[in-house]
Amino acid sequence: MKVSEIAREADVTAETVRHYTREHLLAPTRHPQNGYQLFSRHDLERLRFIQRARKLGFSVAEIREILAHADQGDSPCPLVRDLLASRLPQIRSRIAELEALAARMEQALTSWQEMPDGTPDGHSLCRLIESFPEETP
Repeated sequence: MKVSEIAREADVTAETVRHYTREHLLAPTRHPQNGYQLFSRHDLERLRFIQRARKLGFSVAEIREILAHADQGDSPCPLVRDLLASRLPQIRSRIAELEALAARMEQALTSWQEMPDGTPDGHSLCRLIESFPEETP
């Protein structure tokens, strides 16, 4: 399969296939006459695995490590569990930060609803933002 064919089969862009090839996650052979990259069914399954791993939040570097374990005949499952177990608290923390940000934005929109627009005058840039209380640590 050429780049466009494997991309279509995996429902990704050709650039995604090229990116994973540059990152050494895929290792196509070269056509002897024209130099085109040729991908096998094994490459297609590997590409689908990479996409599933990306949906679970694994980085390219982590996927490379997972694939290296598998390529050596070692089970990558303990590594996968450890990576997700360490990542989940970080994700939950980020979600809490985003929820707090959303609450501040809602508070700002509510308090700004009746405020008139201002013009920068050398002392003030945007009275809406300037009127928003600073958070105390």
